[in-house]
Amino acid sequence: MPRGRWNTTRPILKWAGGKRQLLPQLRPYYPDSFERYIEPFVGSGAVFLDLHTSKRLDGRQVVLSDINADIIGCYRMVRDAVEDVIAALMTMAEAHGTRGRRYFYEVRDERFNPERRRIHSEPNPESRYTPELAAMVIYLNRTGYNGLFRVNRRGIYNVPAGRVSSRVCDPENLRRVAAALRRPNLSLGVTTFQQALADAGAGDFVYLDPPYAPVSRTSYFTAYSSGKFNAAQQSVLQQTVISIAGKGARVLLSNSFAPDISRLYEDNDDARNAGLTTRTVEARRAINSRATSRGTVLEYLITNVSAAGV
Repeated sequence: MPRGRWNTTRPILKWAGGKRQLLPQLRPYYPDSFERYIEPFVGSGAVFLDLHTSKRLDGRQVVLSDINADIIGCYRMVRDAVEDVIAALMTMAEAHGTRGRRYFYEVRDERFNPERRRIHSEPNPESRYTPELAAMVIYLNRTGYNGLFRVNRRGIYNVPAGRVSSRVCDPENLRRVAAALRRPNLSLGVTTFQQALADAGAGDFVYLDPPYAPVSRTSYFTAYSSGKFNAAQQSVLQQTVISIAGKGARVLLSNSFAPDISRLYEDNDDARNAGLTTRTVEARRAINSRATSRGTVLEYLITNVSAAGV
């Protein structure tokens, strides 16, 4: 079906490694038949929204999760109180238009971080999100440097203001995202990937977009939490993927073209025996401190789905 700007539900968060640019390369690996869709690293939700827009999720159960409570809290507020989120975001957009960077740091340091620290001191911070806090997440993400969501080890959101102006509020797209999140049989929660995939198996389509393995010792980037998704966790993820593939789940995994990932999937007998194959695709590098260092890089797609039309 046509995927023009005005009939497509687009991510409301810019995300380091977000998959919107790679959707044409990912679509051939969407299986034709599945009963449940599981995405345990939902991030910007680009693949979920693409499946939603193309009607592939109609009549199916959807399980979206992430370890980042701020993402889930923001999405729940968009789902449950989108008009309140829009109203708060429009106020921020107007103030940003007149005060720019000064307003960014006021929101970040005087409003968002204190309120975030307060709710994260209590259990289940995602359930304590408000429409205004969700609007702040979107505003800071849209106007911050390279669309990052990054917190330090003390849990302080420390992304600096961006250099390029960005559209802060798109009410119609926010309403479309809210409608997508209100789909029947959709759940949205804070879980580890192990918890999210504990019962995955036959009839499931699982898309995984974990924090990427570093391609070199100097390229480690903590995108969205105060801890790193390290080599040990990549190994646990690989074992989990092999396990659910063995149980009949259809799996599609994105990761960097890094030595650790090659070792885990391309040069690994257990992965091959589970029916997993690797493909490389070109992607644009969006995160680098120097604009001249950004460009096209290779990434892995790892799957047990036969590509349609490829």
